[in-house]
Amino acid sequence: MDVFEAVASRYSCRAFLSTPVPEATVRDIVARAARAPSAGNMQPWRVYAIAGKRVEELKAILKPRMASELPKGEGTDYTIYPEPLTEPYRTRRFAVGEMLYQSISVLREDKPARYKQYSRNYEFFGAPVALFFAREKVHGPAQWADIGGYLQTVALLARGYGLHTCPQQAWVSFHRTVRKFLQLPDNLMVYSGMALGYEDPDAQINAWRSPREPVDAYASFEGFES
Repeated sequence: MDVFEAVASRYSCRAFLSTPVPEATVRDIVARAARAPSAGNMQPWRVYAIAGKRVEELKAILKPRMASELPKGEGTDYTIYPEPLTEPYRTRRFAVGEMLYQSISVLREDKPARYKQYSRNYEFFGAPVALFFAREKVHGPAQWADIGGYLQTVALLARGYGLHTCPQQAWVSFHRTVRKFLQLPDNLMVYSGMALGYEDPDAQINAWRSPREPVDAYASFEGFES
């Protein structure tokens, strides 16, 4: 798979098969992703990969809490979306949410069904492997961006193995639980989770794709020779 195909075929998968992924494969992806750029070559990412019994242990901890603690969970230690969320970003976020729930025939007013689907985040959507990305609390915007670049590189390298991913900032809503489970040192905080595995090709929730704006809506080009 070349890089163009990897970028074009990457999407946030929300239904995985239980097929195990070898540790050697995950190690190779995590190691190769370190070629992602970072300011001053700081490489500010810290990665925690879990599978098998460890994934099941974390899911078991959270399962009984889903009915009473969603959607806010424990609260977040950083803001995922600006408040207020201005246009055009609000419309884009709303539209993709509608597409997701329409794909599984869940009506907007059916909040119990929506929360049930949202709780699948905390089951890693059935994926056999979970990744957590952590960052130094004292680091700033440049390092946050660097970790985002690393996360994207992981997602693209996964495609090279025929795997899919779902980046999950939803995990910051249970950052205290994740911190305790992973035994994070005090200097680190949870940046994002990620589900990793083989997609379920028969799942309706995997059948849609989020739209992208045309390039002229966000980019300008000047000074080029024709």
